[in-house]
Amino acid sequence: MDHQICLQLGSNLGDRRENLRRAIQDITEKVGKISQQSAIYQTEAWGETEQPDFFNQSILAVTTLPPHEVLTTILDIEKDMGRKREKKWGPRLIDIDLLFYDAVIIETPTLTVPHPQIPFRNFVLIPTMEIFGDFIHPVFNLSVEELYLRCRDEGTVYLRDDD
Repeated sequence: MDHQICLQLGSNLGDRRENLRRAIQDITEKVGKISQQSAIYQTEAWGETEQPDFFNQSILAVTTLPPHEVLTTILDIEKDMGRKREKKWGPRLIDIDLLFYDAVIIETPTLTVPHPQIPFRNFVLIPTMEIFGDFIHPVFNLSVEELYLRCRDEGTVYLRDDD
């Protein structure tokens, strides 16, 4: 059975654009077919701010994998690309977050879907709104666009139009 997932990609080390491209290629091969992808946005680091800006992008994909297998697979992709989890909110070659899995709500010790930080982060909301703005968040019962309009995050998000 096919499931629609929304993933958020981020990179602030190395060739950020290439890291996103490679992650999308690996997701296509290991998770499922990409149906849409947002533009790339440059954003200030969150939490630990003394580090390079991130390139962020949201993608929609279709998968047959169950949610926990999607999580395991994207964590494996991060590891294969050289991600090291040394410091919370620290710099990283690649970060892949599972934002939505259909309209399913999951709360387990290893996985929470929808991702709990979606409503609080412009760097997630803006690229996600571009491709999935009408989607209704199953916990808050608001569209992604409505969540963005209510978000109090003051972090700046710049469209990278230098493709």
